[in-house]
Amino acid sequence: MAREYDPHKLSSPRVYLFSMLIFTVLVGFLAFILYRQIWSAFSTNPGLNGLILGVLTVGILLAFMQVIRLMPEVKWVNTFRRGQAYDGRTRDPVLLAPMAAMLGEAGDEVALSTGSSQSILDSIGNRLDERREISRYLISLLVFLGLLGTFWGLLGTISSIGDTIGSLDPRSGDANDILDSLKSGLQAPLDGMGTAFSSSLFGLAGSLVLGFLDLQSGQAQNRFYLELENWL
Repeated sequence: MAREYDPHKLSSPRVYLFSMLIFTVLVGFLAFILYRQIWSAFSTNPGLNGLILGVLTVGILLAFMQVIRLMPEVKWVNTFRRGQAYDGRTRDPVLLAPMAAMLGEAGDEVALSTGSSQSILDSIGNRLDERREISRYLISLLVFLGLLGTFWGLLGTISSIGDTIGSLDPRSGDANDILDSLKSGLQAPLDGMGTAFSSSLFGLAGSLVLGFLDLQSGQAQNRFYLELENWL
C-alpha cells in the first residue's frame, strides 16, 4: 500500500547534499583536466595560493557539515511527531535543544502558545544564522586574499620596472647591450604580474565555488526552518 502523505513531515536535506557533492566532483574533475595550467599558476606564488586553497578546503567542509548537521534534527522532529518513543539510536538534537527541553517526551499532549512557538523559531533562526556567518566570512576572505596577491604582485612589478629603467644607460652606445639589459630586467616585472593574476584567479574561483555551496546549504537551512515553522 502507498504510504499516506503527511504534509507536515520535515523533508531530508539529502537533495541539497547530493547537489553539493555533484558540484564538488565536477569542480575537481575540471581541476584535474586543467592540472598543468593550474600548477603553473600556483607555482608563481605557492605560499599565498596555498593559503587560498586551504581556506577553500575549510569552507567546503563547513558547508557540507552545515547540511549534515540538519539530518539528526529532522529525524528527531519526525520521530517526535509520530509519537514514537525516543530511543538511544536517535541522537539528541543540538540545534533544537531548546525545543526538545520544552517539549520533553509529552508527545501529542503538548500545546504551544503563539509566544512559545515564536520564541523557539527565533532561537533556531539565530542559531542557523550563526552557523552561516563563518561561511560568509570565508567567501569574503577568499576575495580579500586574491586582491592582496594582486596588489602584492603589482607592487613588485612597479618596483622592478623602476629598477630596470634606472639600470639602462643609453650613453653606452651599444644597442645590443641595452636590449639585453632590458630583456633581463623585464623578467622580474613579469614574475610580479604572474603573482598578481594567479592569486586573483585562485581567490575569485574559490569564492565562486564556496558561494555556490553556501547557497545550497542556506537553501537547506531555510527549507528546514520553514517546514518546522509550518508544523509548529
